[in-house]
Formats: sequence, structure tokens, C-alpha cells
Amino acid sequence: MAFEIIPAIDLIDGKCVRLTEGDYRRKTVYHEDPLEVALGFEAVGIRRLHLVDLDGAKAGRVVNWSVLERIAAKTGLEIDFGGGIKTREDVDRVLESGARWATVGSIAVKNEAALLSWFEAYGANRFFLGADVKGECIAVAGWQETTGIRLIPFLQKYFDHGMQYIFCTDVGKDGRLEGPSTDLYARVLEGLPGLHLIASGGVSCMEDLESLRSAGCAGAIVGKAIYEGRISLAQLNSFT
Repeated sequence: MAFEIIPAIDLIDGKCVRLTEGDYRRKTVYHEDPLEVALGFEAVGIRRLHLVDLDGAKAGRVVNWSVLERIAAKTGLEIDFGGGIKTREDVDRVLESGARWATVGSIAVKNEAALLSWFEAYGANRFFLGADVKGECIAVAGWQETTGIRLIPFLQKYFDHGMQYIFCTDVGKDGRLEGPSTDLYARVLEGLPGLHLIASGGVSCMEDLESLRSAGCAGAIVGKAIYEGRISLAQLNSFT
């Protein structure tokens, strides 16, 4: 399977932003119009988009519906959308608004029964599970709350329930451009062979992507490195 590059657009107030280590006080606005950014990705051959409603993640309810709808209507990108998805109605609207996958995180920790019922209703393959970690323990609520739940048992549980698409973000690496947690991902894949694991957080250069591919990751979400010019769109498109 080819290594998959997934650019990220994080949303606050409808704008394209990036946080550092998940801290809402350390926010940089990179573009006023996320659609223009998405069109730029598509223009160089990118096919996937990781769209995150940071307002929704913090508020516990989806906020930036209109951005999802505009990008889905104006591009052919395959979008996973998350942030504040709490109810089956939210899932319906996310999928109806054009996302291919509903990205879930907090609900996987706080309401396992609800998430498993969604798997039965829609199929586990319509969901993208985000496992965000601080010190290898799961963090939720837009990374504002750290639990005592260990990463690998958490992933094992949902892998056993048929969850195929999982991404893992080391919050301490996110937005720092200091390299990803390659060793962490290698340990996860050693414990869970066959997992389709997407790395997220810390990617700063093309060499980081090569190291993640060598570690067995199925792909990587790339955000700040693109917006800061560390990795060009042409480089992403040519990476095979």
C-alpha cells in the first residue's frame, strides 16, 4: 500500500490556523479562506484532506459546518472531518455535508457504546479514529483534558471492533516542527501488526516522512510544515 500524504486544515472562526502543542492561546492564522487552501492542495494532485473543527472540539459541538460544505462542494478531495461530533445526528450531517469519514476522538473515550452503535449503523469504515496522546495517555476535548488511558490498549480495542483508519498525534510534538514520534509509532505497530496507522504531529521535512514510512506507518498528516514552507506542495505530490 502506498504511503498516504494527508494535508491538514485546522479551523478557528472559519479560518485556516495552526496551534502549537494544542494550545489555543498559541494560534497562528495562515489563511482567511480554507477553500482557497484546499483548492491549492487539489491543484497539485493531492486527493485527501484532514479537516479539523477546533472550535467544535473545544465547544463539544460542531461549529464550522459551512467550511466543510464549501470544500466538499467545490473540490473532489476525500475529506475526513472532526471536532465536536457527539451525536448520531452529527454523524449524519457530517457525511451528508460531503465528508467521506467522520473523525472521532473524545466519544471513543467517553461513550464507547454510542460509537459502537454508529459502527453498526454506518460501518466502521466510515470513521477515522483520532488517538491524541500526551505522555502516551489519551487526550480529549481538543487536547484540553488528559486521561489515564494508555494508547496501545485503546487502539487494540477499536481495532478489534473493525476500525481500520486510525491516526495518532503526539500533542507534545504538534506544531513544533521538531520531528514526529517515530519511535512511538513503531512500538504501536509492533504491538498491533496490520494496523493502518497515520502519523500526525511534528513533521518538519521530507526526511521525516521517509522515516515514518520506514517505520511502517501507512501515511502522515502534514500541517504546519506546509504553511511555513518547510515542505512544498510539489514535494508532497512527488513523494512515493
